[in-house]
Formats: sequence, C-alpha cells, structure tokens
Amino acid sequence: MKPDFSKGLVPAVVQNAETGLVLMLAYMDEEAWTKTQESGRAWFHSRTRGLWEKGGTSGNVMEVVDVRLDCDLDAVLLKVRPSGPACHTGAESCFFNEV
Repeated sequence: MKPDFSKGLVPAVVQNAETGLVLMLAYMDEEAWTKTQESGRAWFHSRTRGLWEKGGTSGNVMEVVDVRLDCDLDAVLLKVRPSGPACHTGAESCFFNEV
C-alpha cells in the first residue's frame, strides 16, 4: 500500500517514535516515498530543493521505524528516531511557536 500521489505532493507528519512529539511537517512525492522505503530514512520533496534527505547536510537524519497512511491514502505519518533536532533553528521540533 502507498499514498495516492495522483494529485501531486502528500503531507507527511513526522513524529518522534519514542516520545510522541510531533517534529515537523513536510511533503512527499513518489520519489521521496520510494527513497524512504528503500533507505529506512526520511526523504521529502521541497518545491525549492527538490528531493532531499532530512539531515543529509546537517547529519540530523531520521531513522523511520513505522509508517502509517490516513484513511484516504493522502497523508503520511512517519514515526522516527531522530539523530538530532528536527528544526533548522536547532529546536527539537518545528512546532515551538505558541499562539
């Protein structure tokens, strides 16, 4: 089973497998999905960077330990073991702005 990429990119919610903390939201295309499945590490698609491995530059890679699809097959949940902070700011999670 895989996401429905017929309408383009699908959102991928990334969650720490051990703590349950939501780390980030990114997007996947079919190529990112395939690379994630093959490598066991999180890959995404960015409109500006194209295909990229999370942590490929910083070293803060994410080992994927579980993958879930939503009921409509149009969103992905990746449960990961991060090797460092998820956010480019150095924060553990990208979701640190309180409203």
